[in-house]
Amino acid sequence: MSLTIGIDVGGTKVLGGVVDEAGKVLTTARKDTPRQGGSALTQTIADVAKELLAQHSVASVGVSAAGFVSSDRKTMLATPNIADWNGVDLDNQLTKLIGLPVVIENDANAAAWGEAKFGAGKNQDHMMMLTVGTGIGGGIVVNGALYRGAFGIAAEFGHMRVVPEGHICGCGARGCFEQYASGNALLRHAREAINASPEIARNLLSRGDGTVAGLTGQAITDAARDGDPVALAAFNTTGQWLGAGIASLAVLLDPACVVIGGGVIDAGEILLKPTRESLERNMPFAGKHPYPQIIAAQLGNEAGLVGVADLARS
Repeated sequence: MSLTIGIDVGGTKVLGGVVDEAGKVLTTARKDTPRQGGSALTQTIADVAKELLAQHSVASVGVSAAGFVSSDRKTMLATPNIADWNGVDLDNQLTKLIGLPVVIENDANAAAWGEAKFGAGKNQDHMMMLTVGTGIGGGIVVNGALYRGAFGIAAEFGHMRVVPEGHICGCGARGCFEQYASGNALLRHAREAINASPEIARNLLSRGDGTVAGLTGQAITDAARDGDPVALAAFNTTGQWLGAGIASLAVLLDPACVVIGGGVIDAGEILLKPTRESLERNMPFAGKHPYPQIIAAQLGNEAGLVGVADLARS
């Protein structure tokens, strides 16, 4: 049995796991993500790998992290949310520290591959995944292979511009998709609805600290499950934007299915139903060709770990 290690680098934790050929996580190890990033983070990744190596014999290690990864999957080109990790030859550094072959991959790509190989997109040779959280990430599978583009930075769906001169995005552009269809966008939609009709928002506000600023995504999700009209309206608006964006992406990529993952998918059909309705309404040449299925991710927080472990095996 061929075993590999997958390590997912997050903002608060570095989570590693030993993964078998069926995508099953046999054991895990985790450490806090060092705030200073740089060499301290690289060493933390190596320490997690070594802890797992003490328990299992593995062939290689995969590491997934948010940021731009070079086309040869060796270098972290840019990591907007990780300090001192730009232009780092991570493959070479980790290979020396761990003593095994290492593969580096963008976290959303890794999650997409995990879902394609072992999760919601299994047996689909043409699949697209959107990770809807603070922003929107993504991954593309074409003819059963992960599509990475010429420079390794394909599928940055969140930065497709959908509103000319719209909301300013962290990437520096205006009107990016994630400004209207992400977890942060869900919060904005809810806050705008509250400001417009504060008299109907008392239930929703009571789930936080009573202020608009104190509202959380989890509170909106819980309220929507209980039928709160403001929370449901926020999800409906988010789903409308999400479906419209997917319609444009589907024209380009023609996937059989679109897997939605990330934190916002905890709402399930509360998000997926308006997303599907929007896709059908906004799809070019509507009714003249099959639509992609829109389905929820299955692997949860382990998708990136499992996906990058499999990529390291390939």
